[in-house]
Amino acid sequence: MPHSRRHFSLIGLALLGQACSGAELQADASSSVDFFRAVGTDNAWGAKRELERGLSPNTLSEQGQHALFLAIRDDSPRIQDLLWAWPGIDLNLPNKAGETPLMIAALRGNVAVMKKLLASGVPPHKSGWAPIHYAATGPAVEAVALLLGLGVPIDAPSPNGSTPLMMAARYGAEASVELLVARGADLKRRNDKQMSPLEFAQGADRDWMVRKIESLLAKAAGD
Repeated sequence: MPHSRRHFSLIGLALLGQACSGAELQADASSSVDFFRAVGTDNAWGAKRELERGLSPNTLSEQGQHALFLAIRDDSPRIQDLLWAWPGIDLNLPNKAGETPLMIAALRGNVAVMKKLLASGVPPHKSGWAPIHYAATGPAVEAVALLLGLGVPIDAPSPNGSTPLMMAARYGAEASVELLVARGADLKRRNDKQMSPLEFAQGADRDWMVRKIESLLAKAAGD
């Protein structure tokens, strides 16, 4: 009988622990939903409330995003200010797609946020898709210039071999193409699909970019 009682008590404790764990998980899930709802509306007070309750600032949403990435993407200054100063924030945390806060700031052409991240110790480059690819894809040549000034590889290959120049040719600014070429980017390089920067521009029906790259190729041939 004593043995049976002991066995019952251990099972009871285990079941109680499972119940508590389930409640905690539900609470965490609810807190996360409320947190990201606040992040989406730049509601710093609501986000702070969930952080003060113990939610990690590095929590990922159901969509695999984290708060700082979203705050930079959506230009939410109150959430940004809250997260910059929050203990334990990972300023280089990637989302589910492998994108970091620096990458989204580069894509948005937000040089001020880029400088703040870099000054906080975020590395300017990583293998695979890198901040320089995102800067070249975006509208701001200043973002490209900032990263090049820090010595990032000018022909950095993405996982499919695409370079920053290719991304600029298809999506970015003409000034970014000019800067990359002036700094030594390879106009004739091809990615894994054997596409060159010129073909990137042609595939996007960017006639003005096609003319620009053709003129740069002609100038390089003449030199």
